[in-house]
Amino acid sequence: MATIFTALQDVHARIHAACTAAARNSGDVSLLAVSKTFPSCDIRELYEYGQRAFGENYAQELASKYQDLKDCTDLEWHFIGPIQSNKTRLIAESAAWVHTIDRFKIAERLSEQRPSHLAPLNICLQVNVSGESSKSGVAPSHLLELAQQVGHLPRLQIRGLMCIPEATENQALLAEQFATLVQLKEQLTAQGFTLDTLSMGMSNDLELAIASGSTLVRVGSAIFGARTYPLGSI
Repeated sequence: MATIFTALQDVHARIHAACTAAARNSGDVSLLAVSKTFPSCDIRELYEYGQRAFGENYAQELASKYQDLKDCTDLEWHFIGPIQSNKTRLIAESAAWVHTIDRFKIAERLSEQRPSHLAPLNICLQVNVSGESSKSGVAPSHLLELAQQVGHLPRLQIRGLMCIPEATENQALLAEQFATLVQLKEQLTAQGFTLDTLSMGMSNDLELAIASGSTLVRVGSAIFGARTYPLGSI
């Protein structure tokens, strides 16, 4: 019977195999365990197995787990969900990373509310690489403007870009959308930004994302199992 430990091992094996196939060093790709909706005890178990980076989608759930697991002093929280203006303080006080910046207003609030005793908040700018109206993310044509605005905020550090591609099994289309994010990172680098992170790839497409150049894959169900969302999710 599979356990959370064997599931974690399987995901690490997939990452290693994907890196080998792409002639990349497996140390260049980080695993973010997406723990949204799962209890703190599961996170603690994975922490004991060596996993350090965890991703949450809901601000209040993040803040609650942050308090629950404060004794895990090197645990690294990543916020990867849509951000509401009235929830920025919870995120600014709890997260080490935010992957979903697509508006200057939200970035400005996070910068203002980041406690001075904490290191600057690491952020990724989320790009809508599929062009779907239902998707969050800045349009590729507006990315440079947003990066320039956010780059002046004192309590944030732009580390890279993030995307959620179209939900499709069309591998060529997915590869094209991942390639778009890679090209945008190169364009920002040419403009003087120092970026080291491409947050792309999830449970179902991490191999293609790694082949495309991802440096961080966000994996939830392949580690924790299928989710059941409570009514009125936070």
